[in-house]
Amino acid sequence: MRRNLDRLEEAAWPLFEAGHIPMIGEWVALPVLANAGALGPTDPLAEKVMYPVAHRLLQRCDAVLRLPGESRGADQDVAIARERGIPVYTALRDVPGVA
Repeated sequence: MRRNLDRLEEAAWPLFEAGHIPMIGEWVALPVLANAGALGPTDPLAEKVMYPVAHRLLQRCDAVLRLPGESRGADQDVAIARERGIPVYTALRDVPGVA
């Protein structure tokens, strides 16, 4: 998870610089999970927090950036985004405003 999060966070500055507000579900979910008493993302409580946070965030997102790499959660986010008509970008360079 840390490696994936590092990779996602590398995109945060270019997105911000382009006028967007980058959001990664783990930025919200992990503190919620910790304060719920869970011992980490493998704790049984994680299932009640991790994906629900992502789904709630998608109600507020204008677009989704799906970077390459295996991630069941990211694939679920993309499916939800497409169902809701939210644009999905598969490369940072394709996001409007990113040079």
